[in-house]
Amino acid sequence: MITPPTRRKRATIHDVAIEAGVSRGTVSRVVNGERYVSLEAREAIESAIKKVGYVPNTAARNLVMQRTQAIGFIVHEPHSLFVDDPNIGNILLGANETLSEADYQLVCLVVDSERDTDRITRYLSGGFVDGVIMVSARENDPITRVIERLSLPATFVGHPPDLHELPFVGIDNRAAAAGITRELVQAGRQRIGMIAAALDRDSGSDRLAGFRDALGERFDEHRVVDVPLYSFRDGFDGMTELLEREPLIDGVFAASDAVAAGALDALRSAGRRVPQDVSVVGFDDSAWALRCHPPLTTVHQPAAAVGRRAAEVMLAQLRGEAVEIDGALVPTSIVRRSSV
Repeated sequence: MITPPTRRKRATIHDVAIEAGVSRGTVSRVVNGERYVSLEAREAIESAIKKVGYVPNTAARNLVMQRTQAIGFIVHEPHSLFVDDPNIGNILLGANETLSEADYQLVCLVVDSERDTDRITRYLSGGFVDGVIMVSARENDPITRVIERLSLPATFVGHPPDLHELPFVGIDNRAAAAGITRELVQAGRQRIGMIAAALDRDSGSDRLAGFRDALGERFDEHRVVDVPLYSFRDGFDGMTELLEREPLIDGVFAASDAVAAGALDALRSAGRRVPQDVSVVGFDDSAWALRCHPPLTTVHQPAAAVGRRAAEVMLAQLRGEAVEIDGALVPTSIVRRSSV
């Protein structure tokens, strides 16, 4: 039988004061970053803190301040996509970089079911975070309604059509999609289709709108296949269906790089060569783009920069500063490789 380890007693300010030979008030002033402490006393206290292993009780301080120093990072996507989608990870890392510099913790919350929605609703209502960064919110998203009801400081990555009076950060998906579609037109492709993903989100619907803008009168609804997620599997299934609808398809805009990777696999299985027979473009410039054979022409989406900007807007709200609710758009660019 294993005996549980004895929990070590937590060092206190009193322990530091005895070791340093000063009052507890003097230790408290040093710990809280206040001035008016002599250099000699400060050095003695800092040495004592290291010796006794004192760690400030931030939970108690935050309780007094009514702050948690934590920001919720909410992703409304299936668990599998949260792991596989490099953009989500890069947005998270960018946000975490900015928040950590301001001494805030990032708490990751994934919404994959109604049970998750109920759990996160209780968590937010319990005051466990000072604000939230919300990724992939849908129209009529129940978490958005909770954020509004609680008047919780929030920044959205993306812009659901029913988002009111809450700031958002993102990219111009519509213009970027039009630009990448024109790469197919300029390559001389005549039968251009799209694997349109995630149309219940603004990113998906805006990319389809940009595709339509670029083609104008050449747009053919029959050449658009709608799939649920920005995933490899959906890309494969979408391309398979697109080939059944239009066997002579010669240009494809896949709504993400992961979708494009699946499309390339389906084209290979059908004996179609890229780019000789079919040109394929993606969106994101993620790790998927370079894993593909051939490497993808795609839209570079600066996901980490989007995350950093979302965190900056969040911190501004926590400081009580006014922020624009019309959106902060981060520029994109086209990266040309050998899939066109």
